[in-house]
Amino acid sequence: MKVSKEKAAEHRAAIIGAASRLFRERGFDGVGVAEITRAAGLTHGGFYGHFASKDALAVEAFDAAFARSVERLAARAAPGGGGLPRYLETYLSVAHRDAPQEGCPMAAVATQVDRQDATVQQGFASGIEAYIAAFESLLPEDGEGNGTNRRARAMLMVSALVGGMALSRAVAQSDAALSEEILEDVHAQLLALAEPQISA
Repeated sequence: MKVSKEKAAEHRAAIIGAASRLFRERGFDGVGVAEITRAAGLTHGGFYGHFASKDALAVEAFDAAFARSVERLAARAAPGGGGLPRYLETYLSVAHRDAPQEGCPMAAVATQVDRQDATVQQGFASGIEAYIAAFESLLPEDGEGNGTNRRARAMLMVSALVGGMALSRAVAQSDAALSEEILEDVHAQLLALAEPQISA
C-alpha cells in the first residue's frame, strides 16, 4: 500500500524527532536504527526509504536539535524573554541536567562527534556556529561596535555552559552534591561575567 506524501513526511519527521531525543539521551553508538524507528512508532523496514544511512539521519536529527536550541535563545532575546540571566538559569538547572534527551545537543554528545562520519561532524559544526551566533544576540556590542569581543565572550560563555553541564551530568549519579555545585558555580560565574555587560 502506497503511503501519501503527507504521511511519508509525518513518518520522516517522527524518525528525526525520535533520533534527536535518543542520540542526546544515549549517544550515537548507544542506539540503533531499529530502536529509533520503533520509538517513532514505525517499522525498521521503512527507514531506508527516508534516509540513506544512520549518519544521514544523525545530521538531520542534530539540525533539528540545534534549531530548537537556537529558538530557545531567540525567545530569551525577545522583549520580555528574560534575556541572558533567565537563559543561564534554565540551561544550568537540575531539570536540564536530568533530561539530556530534551536539552542541548552540545552538552549531550559533543565528546562523541569526532568519532563520527565527516558529514555528522560538519553538521554539528554548523549547529555550533548557529548557536554561538544566536548566543551573541543576548550580549551587547563591545565598545568599538564591531562585535569581535562579543563573539569571543559568546564562545567563552557557551564553552562554560556546555562543559559545566557535561561535568555535572558525569558526576550526578556518584556525587549529587558536586553535580549541583558545578551547576551553581558556573551559573554564578557566568552571571557575574555578564552582569556588567547587561547593565552597561
